[in-house]
Amino acid sequence: MARRYKMESIQTFIKKFQFSSFPTNSRTIVQATPIPKPSHTNPALFLYLHTCQPFSPLHQTNASFCQTTKAKPTCAGIRRHSTSRMACCVSITACCDRYYDATFSAAGLRPSVVSLSDGTSIHLWSPQYPNPSSRRALVLIHGFGASATWQWAPYLRPLIKAGFDLYVPDLIFFGGSFSPSPDRSDYHQARSVVGVLDRLGVSKFGLVGVSYGGFVSYRISELCPERVERVVLICAGVCLEDTDLTKGLFVVSNVADAAELLVPRRPEKLKELVRLTFVKPPRVMPSCFMRDYIQVMCTEYAQEKTELLQFLIQDRKLSNLPKITQKTLILWGEEDKVFPLELAHRLKRHLEENSQLVIIKEAGHAVNLEKPAEVVKNIINFFVEPCSDNSTNDHKE
Repeated sequence: MARRYKMESIQTFIKKFQFSSFPTNSRTIVQATPIPKPSHTNPALFLYLHTCQPFSPLHQTNASFCQTTKAKPTCAGIRRHSTSRMACCVSITACCDRYYDATFSAAGLRPSVVSLSDGTSIHLWSPQYPNPSSRRALVLIHGFGASATWQWAPYLRPLIKAGFDLYVPDLIFFGGSFSPSPDRSDYHQARSVVGVLDRLGVSKFGLVGVSYGGFVSYRISELCPERVERVVLICAGVCLEDTDLTKGLFVVSNVADAAELLVPRRPEKLKELVRLTFVKPPRVMPSCFMRDYIQVMCTEYAQEKTELLQFLIQDRKLSNLPKITQKTLILWGEEDKVFPLELAHRLKRHLEENSQLVIIKEAGHAVNLEKPAEVVKNIINFFVEPCSDNSTNDHKE
């Protein structure tokens, strides 16, 4: 009974722990060889079994790397963090990260790094055997937080089964992506993603962006109207204005406070972020788990991520936001405290009849992880089926 209770507690915590606003370390060494499919499909069980063993099995060096990187071989199980930062013999975060990589590999995706002309390197997951003649390309863009694997793992198999070829990049300064450019704009992120798709020969594609990824998706749609077929924006406050902070629309009143939450340095701030993001946060959040996550994932590129936030908000006016021409599905958690529901209605008014708003009940900003079944169902229906005549009406689920 004690072991069963322990397993259920771990499973409950991990489900909450993988939410969309976790910051992450971006210095990733990308391995060309796929990680083997995990023997346990339950992430909590996989995590439990690996954390109950010595850390040495994760330290198996793999010398096969993507040719686009010049990195030295590293440990397969701890690829996003250096050994100098491993203060304890077991890292919960490292095991979670390894599990999500294995999930992507098992779904038929392969990791790679694409180097662009300006020195930017973008890490992404793409189909091992793309089939553009019979399958539609769909680009999933993560939010301001954990790398793509943490945010999109529940969506892989349903979307692939529905007939999509998935392309899942890490944005600059997240996961394994980096840029020497001082440009911190969402335009730079958008151009980089488009540059990667150009290299891969993807001419037309759909877009799904969550939170900050929605800002980037909006810019891609603006820059490439003839290539982007349709867009899904999930809790993406692209219609916010800089004055909204001082008017009290958000729980923070300035960019510095927002950065403290989204790039946390202390367990207390990380716990606050979890409570802010989920409608039903976990009752127990051990500080040791929080410290492990911060130590492993949040120590690099903190300043760059703060600058991304600053650029996103400063001098932002709705009057300067162009209207994208693609059919757009707006998905929002009814109890979103990061980007309040007012921004969803504002975006709907801005795009007018070209958009459809779906509000998901009992969900917050992490709606993509709280209600993945509802979200993926709406995504598939939107891309596969034509928009209904009443697409201008709000809809709740």
